[in-house]
Amino acid sequence: MIRTEGAALGAEAALRLAGTGLYAFEPGLTDAEFERIEREYGFEFAADHRAFLAAGLPVNVPPEEGQTWLKPWPEWRGGDLESLRRQLDWPVESVLLDVEHSGFWHASWGERPASRAVALERARQQLAEAPVLVPVYAHRYLPAGRDTSGHPVLSLWQTDVIHYGLDLVDYTHREFDETRGETGKGWNPRATVPFWRDLLARYEKDS
Repeated sequence: MIRTEGAALGAEAALRLAGTGLYAFEPGLTDAEFERIEREYGFEFAADHRAFLAAGLPVNVPPEEGQTWLKPWPEWRGGDLESLRRQLDWPVESVLLDVEHSGFWHASWGERPASRAVALERARQQLAEAPVLVPVYAHRYLPAGRDTSGHPVLSLWQTDVIHYGLDLVDYTHREFDETRGETGKGWNPRATVPFWRDLLARYEKDS
């Protein structure tokens, strides 16, 4: 049931993105390509994310001046491996940056070591246990997990984590549809995975 619902959600998100006319598309990833990527990088795509990429791979356009991500769409097939690795590592490395320079420390990690180097190593070990986030576009992410779907899309900038869509369909509307309206009172996403939802709560409390 989850895979069926996820497949429908991912296909709808792909259709909505295609309808904007902003991007050309390559053929979607094949089962063999999904297996290679998941084996090589050590995660499994959520069902809706998988269906989205199976429907077609958005092609990056030349970046605007000053754009942070030169290739915001992950190039899962034959692309720039350095850019892809940077996107995959972004969630963990962003948190570590705040551990090192902004004093961030999660309560579940125990007492923070006095040594910055030891603290960084401890944090890296703890983050290895956190749910994996998979890039959708630039620094927008979905949690990994083969038998899951319908997660809110998260936007990460160091430890500032915010919701960027109730799910993948809602995200494509909010990110790419110029006709989108203002967020209404009914827009009330709920984070679905440990650790990252703590950062969401932290950001919303401070906002």
